[in-house]
Amino acid sequence: RQQQSPIARLTHRELQVLERVGKGLSTKEIADELGVSARTVDAHRAHIKGKLELSSPSELQQFAIRWVHEPKGEG
Repeated sequence: RQQQSPIARLTHRELQVLERVGKGLSTKEIADELGVSARTVDAHRAHIKGKLELSSPSELQQFAIRWVHEPKGEG
């Protein structure tokens, strides 16, 4: 049995938020780009942190930056 990647647990919208966090956008900038409220972005960030077992906003940001910059399409 192959273990599911933590990223695979995220919804499409959570992936959109994670990508923008990794690109350094603020909550307001992410909300504006996605056409949602800042509170909705904060909720997505909380869900991402839970699913990825990250304990702080800075851990989320560090993870997102690494994820955005890693090569895609391998494996």
